[in-house]
Amino acid sequence: MKRSALALAAGLVLLGGPAMAQTLRIGISEDVDLLDPTQGRTLGGRIVFAGLCDKLFDIDDKLAIVPQLALSHSVAADGKTVTIQLRRDVKFHDGTPLDAAAVKFNLERQANLNESARKAEIRAIAAVKAVDAQTVELTLSQPSAPLLSQFTDRAGMMVSPKAASALSAAEFAQKPVCAGPYRLAERVPQDRIVLQRFEEYWDRAKIQPERLIYMPIPDAQVRATNLLAGQLDIVEQLSTNDLDKVRKTQGFQIASITGLNHFHLKFNVGNGERAKTPIGQNPRLREAFDLAIDRVALNQVVFGGAFVPGNQPVSPSSPFYVKSLPLAGRDVAKAKAIVQSMGGSAPSFTMLVTNAPVFLQVAETMQAMAKDAGIEVKIQAAEAATAQATSTKGDFDAFLAFWSGRADPDGNIFPYLGCKGSQNDGRYCNAEVDKLLDAAAATNDQQGRYAAYEKAAQIYLAERPTLFLYHWNWFWGMTSKVSGFIPVPDGIIRVKGVRLG
Repeated sequence: MKRSALALAAGLVLLGGPAMAQTLRIGISEDVDLLDPTQGRTLGGRIVFAGLCDKLFDIDDKLAIVPQLALSHSVAADGKTVTIQLRRDVKFHDGTPLDAAAVKFNLERQANLNESARKAEIRAIAAVKAVDAQTVELTLSQPSAPLLSQFTDRAGMMVSPKAASALSAAEFAQKPVCAGPYRLAERVPQDRIVLQRFEEYWDRAKIQPERLIYMPIPDAQVRATNLLAGQLDIVEQLSTNDLDKVRKTQGFQIASITGLNHFHLKFNVGNGERAKTPIGQNPRLREAFDLAIDRVALNQVVFGGAFVPGNQPVSPSSPFYVKSLPLAGRDVAKAKAIVQSMGGSAPSFTMLVTNAPVFLQVAETMQAMAKDAGIEVKIQAAEAATAQATSTKGDFDAFLAFWSGRADPDGNIFPYLGCKGSQNDGRYCNAEVDKLLDAAAATNDQQGRYAAYEKAAQIYLAERPTLFLYHWNWFWGMTSKVSGFIPVPDGIIRVKGVRLG
């Protein structure tokens, strides 16, 4: 559903009025796919989950891991046993207690549910034991450096065992029951998600707004227009083109922070019939396309140079960026030579993109660049949740997408390049890469991790199942009546501590 600024404003007026004085209205860039954190995969979902589902741990604005539903944790000397102490008196939205048995249920559900998107994230867990009501013991198949970081996102979000057991996976994804500060009140797909404050929330004193309304609006300009018209209180992913306008308008403010994310183009190299294309089966053709792309020019043309061009799952500022494999410049002559050496008609493929204007602009810019090398790119636009579902089932040649980022490098690399990665819709699988990624995850020695990631990068950057394009900085626009918002590098809007007025 494409919204005009006026249509959105009219809809929000209907939702407004005196009774809504304590409603925080949030404009997000895409709709949610599924409202079960075990199944969900979209950024829109992660933003909504921050109001709906608390996690065992969280990260702060300095990327430190801090307890949330957990109080503390300890790791055995051999790294294979992790013990987590839980908070007391935490309730799910259905009134049932969050205890060690509930955590055990959740982690086992994540590992065993057919529809789970969390399996790879908790792959190191071999067994879960509820030692007592507040103590959970995890036995690992090998030490896991990134495991605690995974618990700061959807793998750490706990849902009610009672509610999840009573419904099918598809039903629960529409009627989630979590332990967060707000509970689900209403969802109208592609229109709004409404959350109501949970009065029995364990940290209730830090929750002020009575309701949250999340409005999926793919067009960044429309989000900004409705913010400035007073119809939204916060918008995420403020366009670089709108920064000056918001800064110069009285009554508004901007928050920003450097992100952990990456934008990428993943190819279908092994997921069904759509993988049987020249671009899917021939790494040389993917190399030609890569050589035709100028990431620096792409950043300049689309984003005014505000973001960071990159060729790896982590940004050049990360200590795990492989410096021996830096971003190469555009080489159209070499790209043409590769294409011509293949003979036959001009190669072509279809690029699936979400219907957000910025994604379309990026796609169209790359389309023009590829044409210079003799590669034809067709663009297929779809609403975000539809595009994600299409990618998941393998009905694509290439998918231009976005990963909002994780604090640990494993969370930015394995999902796309591991054989069982949660975002590996193209089904890339290289046993040596898997071995190296597992080795990097199994040690806390930074030098050892870097060496393993470097060897893995030498392989996957040559095979190019996914092309990493750039990393952006996060910008949020807000009315001046919003206070207490703290930007965090993962880009998620945390509502705890946010106040209106």
